[in-house]
Parts: sequence; structure tokens; C-alpha cells
Amino acid sequence: MRHYSTFAIEQFTKHVQHDTAAFNWLINNNYPELVAVLDAIRDDKKAFKFLIDGKHFVLAAFVNTIWDDEKAFRFLIDNKMFDWAACANIINGDDKAEAALTHAGKVHFVYLARAIQARIHEDGDRSTTPWGVMKNLLNFRKNDE
Repeated sequence: MRHYSTFAIEQFTKHVQHDTAAFNWLINNNYPELVAVLDAIRDDKKAFKFLIDGKHFVLAAFVNTIWDDEKAFRFLIDNKMFDWAACANIINGDDKAEAALTHAGKVHFVYLARAIQARIHEDGDRSTTPWGVMKNLLNFRKNDE
């Protein structure tokens, strides 16, 4: 498993929040897997395949844990990836996970969780607006690829 510095996680968080400079930093510094994580969370199957093919199993498990996959959560715990597991749990509403990360000095994972949570809500809201529903209807073929 690749170690991600606090700065890399901070850049990932900024990317989740639509920061183009952070996206460029991630790409230019060889972190395409972190870019793929956001896309995979947003249900991009090619991005998830990229994570698997690149052997980024912890990040793939993180994505699946966000979507309530108990086996993926167990994988993170068994591989001692507690920060990623706690981050996913924050996204899923676990206040104790946030307190544990904060207490451990891993607040950058808390910020990441909050950014992903906001992005998920933003994507969901976009899908329920009249224009968002129309765009989804027009793009239905994209999901069949």
C-alpha cells in the first residue's frame, strides 16, 4: 500500500472540492489513483477498474466501504488501514470515527470525509433537479459502456 502524505490527502480533498490546481498537482505528482477514487465513488466503473488493475486495493475497499460494503470495511481493518476505514465511517455518519481521527491527529482525513460527503450530496442534488434529471436521461447510454 502506498503511503499518502498529509499534503497529498489535503490536495485530494481540494480536488474533491473542485479545485483545478489540486487536480493538476495530483496528476503531476503521480497520484492518478486518488483522482480515480473520486470518480469511482461517483460510480465510474472505469475508474474503479483502474484502482483494481493498479492494485490499489485499499482505495477500492475505501470506495466500497463508503457504499456500505461490510467485506470491504473488514478488508481495511484486517490490513490495518484504520484511517481509511474511519474516513469512510465518517461519510456514513459515525461521529466516533471523527473523534478518533481528530484525537489521533489525522484531521486531514476528517476534512477529506466531509468533502466527499458534501460531494455525494451535491451529486445527489444535481440528479434530482429538473435539469439534472434531463441530463441523466440523455446520458443513459454512458452507463451501459
